[in-house]
Amino acid sequence: MSTMKAVRFHCYGDSGVLVHEEAERPVPGPGQVLVRVAATSFNPVDATIRAGRLTEVFPVELPHVPGLDVAGTVAAFGPGVEGPRVGEAVVAFLPLDADGAAAEYALAPAASLAAAPRTLDLADAAALPAVGLTAWQALFEHAGLRAGQSVLVNGAGGAVGGYAVQLAAAAGARVTATAGARSADRVRGYGAERVAGYLDHTAPLADAVGGPFDAVLNLVATTPEESAALTGLVADGGIAVSATGPLPEDPARGVRAAALFTRSDAATGPRSVWCGAGAGGAHRAGGRGPVTGGGSSAEGDAEGRAAAPDAAPGRRTRRRARVPPPPPFGAPSVLTVRSCVRSPVGARPCARCRSQGWSGGGRRPRR
Repeated sequence: MSTMKAVRFHCYGDSGVLVHEEAERPVPGPGQVLVRVAATSFNPVDATIRAGRLTEVFPVELPHVPGLDVAGTVAAFGPGVEGPRVGEAVVAFLPLDADGAAAEYALAPAASLAAAPRTLDLADAAALPAVGLTAWQALFEHAGLRAGQSVLVNGAGGAVGGYAVQLAAAAGARVTATAGARSADRVRGYGAERVAGYLDHTAPLADAVGGPFDAVLNLVATTPEESAALTGLVADGGIAVSATGPLPEDPARGVRAAALFTRSDAATGPRSVWCGAGAGGAHRAGGRGPVTGGGSSAEGDAEGRAAAPDAAPGRRTRRRARVPPPPPFGAPSVLTVRSCVRSPVGARPCARCRSQGWSGGGRRPRR
């Protein structure tokens, strides 16, 4: 039996349930591809799964490996798989009810794989799948956004919002965005024509952001009153798309509403999700650089640490947990994680490290 290093949880809970341990290396079955992981990244849904709040909808088998985003290279593939070659660099958003990519190897449905963008370091590309698919599906599948139309991205300072601004601008849409003061310049650089601060729902929203808009993309938790106000910014016949819960429709004006839940179908999405929109590629304002996932990287953080996750969604930038390849010559391989060096791999960390939120033991075995 081949083994690998992995971050797993054996019971539901906060980041303290994550342990760094030996696990059996998965073997690809029909329609599956084995990916040698270069990196994974944390999304709020990872914490939701780990906390056990999705068990009725997406039950997982314990122990479970988190990490829905993956970037890596094809190591092997199962029967019936055509297309990917061993060694090819790929990215994917993995199914919510299967083991993830916080490990040295991960299984991915062949249909979920897409070629990794060549404009990014492969490890950085792990920050793209979930945010890229979320932004694309919201704007172009649900909202049907076209060149020349107007869109409001409410909550553009986060990873999905930043990606949505770039994709919408690259598609020729007129973009208005809301973001905090620290994010405003960055969001403007992504291509937003107008950037407003956090919306004050005690005042008319149109005074702050203008409008009406052909589409409104909401990425912020809202009260029923705030949701209704956002729908009020949609032009007659337009659509309101929300990732945080449905916004109300307005049948009298022909305003539709859609609740967004991201599908893991990277391979069926347009290439522009990963490499830019349109033949020329999606660029930041002035054509300087490719579409990016936003947020900050956290090389060296454990998934559970980068996922410290007990923070409220929308107030954390995305961070990635890097998983390096095994060292040569049969040396003991370990994930690059923040873990307790006083405890063996797989054991709970000491009290001092637990107080800092670190993951399970990470003491290397002696040679």
